[in-house]
Amino acid sequence: MKPQLLLASRSPRRAQLLRQAGFAFRVHPTDLPEQPAPGQAPGDYALALAVAKARAAPAGGLPVLGADTDVAVDGEILGKPRDCAHALAMLARLSGRTHQVFSAVAVVAGDGFDSVLSVTEVTFGGIRPEEARAYWDSGEAADKAGAYAIQGRAARWVRTLRGSYSGVVGLPLYETCQLLGRFGVTPR
Repeated sequence: MKPQLLLASRSPRRAQLLRQAGFAFRVHPTDLPEQPAPGQAPGDYALALAVAKARAAPAGGLPVLGADTDVAVDGEILGKPRDCAHALAMLARLSGRTHQVFSAVAVVAGDGFDSVLSVTEVTFGGIRPEEARAYWDSGEAADKAGAYAIQGRAARWVRTLRGSYSGVVGLPLYETCQLLGRFGVTPR
């Protein structure tokens, strides 16, 4: 099937979600530094990085989709864990409280671009230290924003979710479909 767009991401979760929605695409990962500026708001950071990823990929005549997903608590972006201790500290901070997941999507096509931001509130129940350690040992937390994957074992900690489940996974599908539609790209 002829590709409709280029996905500027190496995330298998984003690719799976795009396929699930019915899009045909090629993947071209971009490697950009992922470090927010001091004091940068989580939503602003997610949008800026999504746009930068979309602009960094060679379009080859196709619209380019870039995305970024960040977990924040108390306005602080948690990022991806550097090591076990960092992951355990993140999970302890998320335990028994609400945090926000900012999932930004940007499309660049020719000289035009547009972007959208989805913000989802996720409330975790308590996470015991031994549960957090076992979760780290499973390997699932290693490369995930906020040190968890909602579509995996961490789902057991989710008490409530208000917003986009797919946005927490890594690509808010409703918003993505609306955005791509503005560029004439619709699911097949």
